[in-house]
Order: sequence, then structure tokens, then C-alpha cells
Amino acid sequence: RIKVKDAMKEFHAGGKLVHHRFGDRIDAAGFSLFLKTYLEVEDFPADLCQRLYWYFQRSEQCCPDQGHHTKDGCVSLKAVSCYFSILEDGNPRDKLECKTFSIDKIVTQMMQAAEYLGWDVTELKPVLRDMLKAIDIDSSGTLTQQEWIQGGLNNIPLLVLLGLKVAEKDGQHVWRLKNFNRPTYCFVCQNMMLGLRKQGLSCNFCKYTVHSSCANKNCTPCVRTFVRSKTEIGCSVHDWISADCESNKCEICHKKIKMLTGKSCAWCHRMRHSDCVPLGSSHCDCGLLQHHILPPWAICIFPVKDTNPLLVFVNPKSGGKQGKRVLRKFQYLLNPRQVYNLDNGGPNPGLQFFQNLHKCRVLVCGGDGTVGWILDAIDKADMAIRPPVAILPLGTGNDLARCLHWGGGYEGSDLTEIIKQIEKSILVKMDRWSLQVIPADTADEGDPVPNDIINNYFSLGVDASIAHQFHVMREKNPQKFNTRNKLWYFQLATSETISASCRNLKECLTIECCGVPVELSRLALEGIAVLNIPSMHGGSNLWGETKSAEKLKKRQEVTVDPDALEMCSQDMNDKLLEVVGLESVVEMGQIYTGLKSKAHRLVQAAHITIRTYKTLPMQIDGEPWMQPPCTIHAKNECSS
Repeated sequence: RIKVKDAMKEFHAGGKLVHHRFGDRIDAAGFSLFLKTYLEVEDFPADLCQRLYWYFQRSEQCCPDQGHHTKDGCVSLKAVSCYFSILEDGNPRDKLECKTFSIDKIVTQMMQAAEYLGWDVTELKPVLRDMLKAIDIDSSGTLTQQEWIQGGLNNIPLLVLLGLKVAEKDGQHVWRLKNFNRPTYCFVCQNMMLGLRKQGLSCNFCKYTVHSSCANKNCTPCVRTFVRSKTEIGCSVHDWISADCESNKCEICHKKIKMLTGKSCAWCHRMRHSDCVPLGSSHCDCGLLQHHILPPWAICIFPVKDTNPLLVFVNPKSGGKQGKRVLRKFQYLLNPRQVYNLDNGGPNPGLQFFQNLHKCRVLVCGGDGTVGWILDAIDKADMAIRPPVAILPLGTGNDLARCLHWGGGYEGSDLTEIIKQIEKSILVKMDRWSLQVIPADTADEGDPVPNDIINNYFSLGVDASIAHQFHVMREKNPQKFNTRNKLWYFQLATSETISASCRNLKECLTIECCGVPVELSRLALEGIAVLNIPSMHGGSNLWGETKSAEKLKKRQEVTVDPDALEMCSQDMNDKLLEVVGLESVVEMGQIYTGLKSKAHRLVQAAHITIRTYKTLPMQIDGEPWMQPPCTIHAKNECSS
């Protein structure tokens, strides 16, 4: 993604937007082009652009800088840079370098950004002003770049407020702005958090809560995630942290714990009065999740007997805001060193950290694409054993999670219960298939093939056409595809029903399985699907059910006879793929809603070859592309 500072370079000498700059100000046309460049869109809504432009003009009237005026119809280049850089992720040093305004101007910009983000601003303005004055070394009322770098980088509340990443060290809190919906107290000053929304900071790891103004004061350390000497390895001791224990009973004296008088163990979550902490045993058994937690006394890595530590990967972009919430909850329930944000370096750091463990499990929190990413990374990692993989499905679709009975989507249930389900789960093997695409003309390769491994399914024709249209539209206008994706799919499916762009598919491809040709002439098909699991399109079983009494007792390497196919059941670990034909979008809808039991069974085989003679839409596990004439081979490579 383009950063603000990169988009701003276009207004400097030699940039394509320089003729829209007048001194340190830009005109309305330049502002519109900046938004399109920064957001990487071609048709940013004109009315929204105009409202944003007026917003910057009004903000200058509210807090005019010396020499700045709005009569020229322009807006401050620095104001635009400051505002948008506040809203984006980034390195603290790079972001803070953008701010070289007067303190009043910075406060105004930050207040407006905070209001836009829905923060409680009733007490924010004086707190902000005090923070900024504290880093204004020469008391000039204006912050220089050097003052920003020296003071801003060490001011934790300010960094959190700006959405900047604070360097994480063992024992250091990882803060986020938090909305407390019940009376909560600051653990530093012991006063109540006041305000309607975003009243203070909460640590993702240990839930330690403070006022923004108290975060730089003498906070107690966060939970330790590893031990610092060999003598501590294997010594399972409680790690007591200040916690909201109100109305819970102390495990030592069995009396109720009042506000600010209790502590909780970070690992077993047992609670004691602060005065009762030294009275009980120091031994910690990690409580209900003892089989899944990788405790600090087991690192560097020293396996704890009778445990299967859980390695958790979370895609924070999956399921809207679900991913970020799940990430925080697991960081609290488990050792933060066994919970990995896939936005920060992908899965390799976690796999490398766990590579020498002989007993562990992996939990993937995300959609089918995220699961495929992790499986591929495990294939390439040099691990002592291949760990079993569980799924916490986020978002929609989630066909693999449905087949493995993890459900179609996480609905906010207690994550402790999810972990218990993992403990009781049964290991299931799953075939995975290599996909080789050989272009008929090497000079015309088309779009890149998204993946070379089939985990769930491969298809071409009508359903891939809808998926490809959706993909192209989302790439062109990402701002339109946040919460109404199902509606977009419905609209595209309706359009495809009318256009029937993939009719007469049998005239432009052939299918051969283990040397046996598949007869297609008897059917009018618009799509072909190659299935590894009994779920597609978010829950459709295209192969359908086979009654136990009718099932073939002996599986064949290839079955094409229509009567025999009716007795072939589907299994994700039988070293066989199932191929079905789809007549239309309407038939896909009928199968999804249960009005039709299955698609047309064409073949069940161990090796499938498809030859196409025109450019066709294709997809593998939901990732679509356009493919010119080619030969496709699908064959079994491994099981997971």
C-alpha cells in the first residue's frame, strides 16, 4: 500500500502533481488526485472528496497558522499530510517526522482524527496538550522534527493514540485504547476511568489498565514470556499481576476480593488478595488450558511433560474486526509467544520457534485461503514433526472448516471452549493435490496461477467466472467490498444467469482420467468442478450424499460409468478426486438451498487431465484467474 509520504512526493519538483501546488498549499484538483493516488482508486466519489476538502478548509479557519488563509481556495499540504499519516499504520520515526506544526495545530488535527475514529474526546484535548508540551524542549509552542523524534518516540500514550507500533520487549505492556463499559480503575493512580468511550489504555497481554496520562509512570511489568536462566527452566511458578478481581473469591482465604486489592496468575488465572499471594503455594499448573499453553519456564524450548502446546496463527483481516479481537483474546489466554499475527512476517517466525517440538498443535484463525497458506508454509518448514492443524473459521465461506466440523464461521463463543474442543478433536488425514498448468502457447500464459496445490477444489466455467468478476471489481474498488460481499455475489450471479458466458463448455474442453476419456456430449454444461472435500460455495455438497447400502465396497482408480458413480462416496483421504458438471447458476443455487441433491457426477479418479481450447475463467480454492488454452494435470502429492 502507498504511504502518505510517498503520495506527497508527487507535489514536489518533478512530480506529476507539482502544478497543483502553490507554495505550501494545494488546490482542489490536486487534493482529488492525491486521494486517488494514496487510496489507489480511479473513481473516488466526487461528493466525498469535496466534503473532505471543505473539512480541511474549515479546520484552518478554526485554528489558522501564521501566514495561512483560506481565501485562495487552497488547503495546507502539511495539514493533509499530518491528518492522513495519523490514520495509517507505520514506523513511529517515519510518521512522527511528518509533524512540524504548532502545538495548537497538532492538537486540532489529532482531535479531529480521534472524533473520526469514534474515540471519547471529552478529556482528550488537555491530555494531548500536556503530552505535547512535555516534548516541546525549548517551550517555543512549536515542535521541531528533532523534538518529535526525541520526545514522541518515548511517549507511549502518544504512540498508542497515533496508532503507532511500540517496540515489544519481554515484560513490556502492549497497549491499546479501550472502551470500558463498566466502572474500571487505573492500576497506577487507583482512580476511576472517566468518560463515555476510549477512557484509557489496556494491555493486550495481561489486561492491565491505566489512564493515558499514567502509562509513562511507574507501571508494574507485564507478564514474562520466557525465563532468563537455565536454573529457572522447568520451575513452574505463578506470575502474579494486578487484575480486576472484584467480586471473585480469593483461593487462600475464600473471601471476596474488593476493587484494586487482588492479583491474578497470568497462566492459571487463579485469584488471591494481594496480601494472600505469599501465603499459598507458588506452584502453577497453568489451569484449564495446561495442555495447550507454552509456559515461560518451557522456553528456550524445553518440552513440558504431557502437554501439546498450541501454536496460534491469526489473520487480523479475516472476518471484519473478528480477527483483531481473536488475536487479543488468545494473547491473553496463552503465552503471547505462541500467538502470531500473520500481518507481521507471516507464519515462518512461529513455525521456526516451534520447529524442534515433537508434540504441538496448530490453530489457524482465518478463512480457507489462510489455512492453505499455513499448510503450504508447514510443507516448506523444517519441523521435527508435522503438527495437526485445527481451524477457527473467520468470515464467510470456510468450506474446509465446515467439512472438518469446525463450523462455517466464528460467532464470538468463549475461546477457552474452542481450545477444549481442540483437545478432544480426532486427527483426520486429508489428501492434497498438485495442480500443473501447461500453456498451449508459451507466449500467451495469461494471469499467474494463484497456487499449485489443491486443498479444497478446482473449477472452471460459470462459478469461476462469477468469482473472477468479483475479484476484478474488488481490486478496482476495494472501498465497496467490506460488508456487502454476499450481495455483490448475488448481483454477479444474476448477471451471469442472463449472459450465460460459459454455455457450450463441452465444445472447448476435454477431460481424461487415468487414460480414460470422460463423455460430456450428453450434457449441456456451463461449469466443471474438481472436488477434494464435500463442500464448495460456502456449504454446497456438489457430489451429494451416497446411501451406505449403495456404496461400492472396493474403490477403483477411475470410475466413469454413470450407474457405478451413483454408488461412489466421497472421502477427503481416499486418494481420489471427484469431478462434477454444473448446468447453470440456477442449478448452483438449487444445490445450495437443498432444492436439488447434487450436480452431475462425471468421474471419480486418481489422476485428472483437462485440456482447454479457449480462454476460460478458473479458480483454485476460491482464488480466480483467466487462463488461455492449456493442459491441466491434477494428481495426488501428499496428505496432511
